[in-house]
Amino acid sequence: MSSTMDRGTKPHRANFTPWFMKKHGNLCAKAKYEAKVPPYYYIPQSCDCLVLREQWIRAKYEREEFVATRVCQDPCSAGSREGFLWKRGRESRQFQKRRFLLSAREGVMKYYTKESRGPKAIISIETLNAMFQTEKIQHAHGLQITYNTDGQTRNLFVYHESGKEIVDWFNAIRAARYHYLRTTFPAVPEPELIPRITRNYVKEGYMEKTGPKQKEAFKVRWFCLDSQERNLMYFKNPLDAFAQGQVFIGKMHEGYEVRAGLPQGVRVKKRKPAITVVTPMREFVFICENDREQREWIDALNGVIAQPLTG
Repeated sequence: MSSTMDRGTKPHRANFTPWFMKKHGNLCAKAKYEAKVPPYYYIPQSCDCLVLREQWIRAKYEREEFVATRVCQDPCSAGSREGFLWKRGRESRQFQKRRFLLSAREGVMKYYTKESRGPKAIISIETLNAMFQTEKIQHAHGLQITYNTDGQTRNLFVYHESGKEIVDWFNAIRAARYHYLRTTFPAVPEPELIPRITRNYVKEGYMEKTGPKQKEAFKVRWFCLDSQERNLMYFKNPLDAFAQGQVFIGKMHEGYEVRAGLPQGVRVKKRKPAITVVTPMREFVFICENDREQREWIDALNGVIAQPLTG
């Protein structure tokens, strides 16, 4: 009996990509199947989560969304979407089905609860961000949405049963953000604009922190470093809606610095590596779980300190 390959038909879906690349070659495939990738569409890297990588392959080869004959939606149209997502409750901590509405034209994202007639929240696309957080949310399609409200960062944790649906939501948010940035900053070159559409945190994880007197008991907190906002936020739990506090990370010539170890005169009982973040107002002391974590946090913080300030 002849094999599937001998009959000239496509192989099983799981083996499709290796077969296709071998048959047509990377460059030919890219020219045909990536002819019209919109500038806002997120092209995943090898380090990205499975659902992003899988849906990118399916969008290219199965659905042929980016071939030259396809008509591309403009960012304003692509940045409009309505549907249901499972959202984690701020108080109940249970995931409940909520209706979301995204409108690039209006510059807002809204979501509704069953009880409310009007929107529970109206979110400006100006501060909207989205990142996949499959491990933190403990769902293969978990997405974290953040925005600014009253000077604080608000976290929404959502997912959808369909991998295609959650990735479509992610790219719709990116389209809306791209439309906002392109119309607000028309003179900014595309290579500078694209990285600002959405962003992941530079680093996240547990550290222990003490109070301003540096004599208070150390408490375990979840930290997130946002390089674009230059903020080191800390939470009691990783899935909290709001941070307990945050540390602005400025530039070195403004008096910001990160040091390995404890400040002079500070003693702790635990024999674990420490970090001191120096700011013009005070010194923040954090204890890391191990040497590797200490090095990663120092490198991440130094990266933010070294980057130029943006308006």
